[in-house]
Amino acid sequence: MKDFFINFLDWIYKKKCYFCKSSKECVKMCSKCYDSLEHLQVKVNRYILESPIYCAGVYDKNLQKLIRGLKYHKQKDLSPYLAKFMWEYFKEITDKTNFQVVPVPIYPKREKIRKYNHMTLVAEEFCKLSGCTLNKDLIKRIKDTKPQYKLNKAERMQNLSNAFEVDEKNLLPMKILILDDICTTGSTFEEMIKEFKKHNIFDITCLAATTPFEE
Repeated sequence: MKDFFINFLDWIYKKKCYFCKSSKECVKMCSKCYDSLEHLQVKVNRYILESPIYCAGVYDKNLQKLIRGLKYHKQKDLSPYLAKFMWEYFKEITDKTNFQVVPVPIYPKREKIRKYNHMTLVAEEFCKLSGCTLNKDLIKRIKDTKPQYKLNKAERMQNLSNAFEVDEKNLLPMKILILDDICTTGSTFEEMIKEFKKHNIFDITCLAATTPFEE
């Protein structure tokens, strides 16, 4: 009933596409704008501490806007589109669903201010599509790190050093799939993998929505 009421209001007020402003489909991201998103070739982008890193899409205008809108501009209802884009890529790698999906956590104070972790929203939608199991409590960010985008590789590693902590009681008996939005130097994935390995957790795959650097 709630979804019907929301859809009815969307129809009345003609929800516009966040990208092209068209109201023809009355959705947050119209099919034309979604179809403009381009997947990268399905292959390992790089390995970090022996774990494969996959990057789903080309770092272009609409994918950038999708990530920024979701992450910085409170456009939470963009999360299903990013999740769908990432799942469409990842299902070409494997048809297995025995993964516990771990969204990259943000510091609790920052999450309180923002009121949500965008990657948790994406992970929830990803699990609905894939049949994987969400595990948002396995690893936490315990250090209030600076924004990464202005830092070089060495600065990013220092910034993220000892930033994560695994809670072993929340570990499920299945492989780990870490989800993040952008993989630039891979520093966030690297620090999370290091923390997992301290707890003898080794079967880890990482998936980012995009990377500025194709390898």
